[in-house]
Amino acid sequence: MPLLNRRDVLAAGLGTAALAFSDVAPAQEQPARGRINQSVIRWCFDPISVETLARGAAGMGLKSVELVEPKDWPTLQKYSLICAITPSHGFTNAWNHVENHAMCVDKITKAIDATSEAGFPNVITFSGMRQGIDEETGMKNTVDGLKKVVGLAEKKKVTICFEVLNSRVKEPMRGHPDYQGDKLEWAVQVCDRVGSERMKILFDIYHIQIMEGDVISRIRQYKDYIAHYHTAGVPGRHELDDQQEINYPPIMRAIVETGYKGFVGQEFVPRSAKTDEEKLFSLREAARICDV
Repeated sequence: MPLLNRRDVLAAGLGTAALAFSDVAPAQEQPARGRINQSVIRWCFDPISVETLARGAAGMGLKSVELVEPKDWPTLQKYSLICAITPSHGFTNAWNHVENHAMCVDKITKAIDATSEAGFPNVITFSGMRQGIDEETGMKNTVDGLKKVVGLAEKKKVTICFEVLNSRVKEPMRGHPDYQGDKLEWAVQVCDRVGSERMKILFDIYHIQIMEGDVISRIRQYKDYIAHYHTAGVPGRHELDDQQEINYPPIMRAIVETGYKGFVGQEFVPRSAKTDEEKLFSLREAARICDV
């Protein structure tokens, strides 16, 4: 099926109704293959409401809206969606500085409890910014902090997912200069030192492409460490289209070939979409591209 953009749809005479998904039942829009469990991240579609995003996501066959607070979970459940990875503490002040441990423990404990009660699988975590700390000290502090909560995660059957973020791009929310956990091997070492099946990695394809590349080989190499994936186009963190450098279909096929059964979250920022309908159209195209 050729890639259609919004102009193509309108030129074909289908009108703006073809861009809206608010009245489409999930069964009518299921992906053709469905071997990838797809999700969408809330923040990058602002200011679209959780209600509108959930209704649209369900209508096109997605199964989750991510990183939304517990107060919004009933809205997701109304559309038979889950929150495939839930929020906890932020990425700026986190485990790599011991003075943040009490705050991180409090927030991630609450997140694990709520996530378990809702029956959702994962909670996100981060290293924090270096702020002058050396690699080994930051690693030790991160591991020591995560060991304080991983026992609860094991008991509650919730997986803590450490996200690797790029530290090269300086544009806000496209990159995170000074972030310590900016290499996949750093995250793998955290998992090895914590030593729990409930300590895994959030493999963000966008961030890892920027930092290291060789995405498919690294997916195969570290498949046993990965509990969640995110997407976006490079550069710019926009749509997964032909204006960016990542070829997503073979990456998705590689993920399927590893036996992965978790979620792939769409975390791109629509480039020029203004209305809710245009943003949902971009999301639908990304879902189609990743349906391998």
